[in-house]
Amino acid sequence: MTGVETAFALLGLVAVGSGVLVVASPQLVHAGLWLAVSLAALAGCYLLLTAEFVAWVQVLIYVGAVIVVVLFALMLTRAPTGPSPEPSVARRAVAAAVATATAGVLLAVLQAGLAGEVIDLDAVEVGGATVTGGALFRTWVLPFEVLSVLLLAALVGAITLSRRTPDHEESER
Repeated sequence: MTGVETAFALLGLVAVGSGVLVVASPQLVHAGLWLAVSLAALAGCYLLLTAEFVAWVQVLIYVGAVIVVVLFALMLTRAPTGPSPEPSVARRAVAAAVATATAGVLLAVLQAGLAGEVIDLDAVEVGGATVTGGALFRTWVLPFEVLSVLLLAALVGAITLSRRTPDHEESER
């Protein structure tokens, strides 16, 4: 194994390990911080794959902005930041079913992707901003804008939930 392959494997282990800790962490703030570690390790994997543009977008957008929004949303909504209660057996069964279905879909997509045509990587510009920008603003512009509106709605919803109504303030007195 070369040094790049070793670094990629180590970053992959960090990403997977911190991803497991995101799900397994009983405290929401800790889960948000583990998510930042997982996303940063993924950005390191992108750097090793010579996709510098995608790596820096990952760092700026996801590690920088999304984690900050998640932590602010937790603080603004006065969500419990301590340990969460243990889920019931029924909820665990539903979560296991959803996880199994998601894994099945991901494996089917992976199999369909690997069974397709072979791409000549020498003819493709790998990791360049021109190709990524062209794909983003030609093919994926509508999903990109829908995601922007969804994030805005989530932020407005967090602010709305964090505000107290006059009726609620009077009942506390």
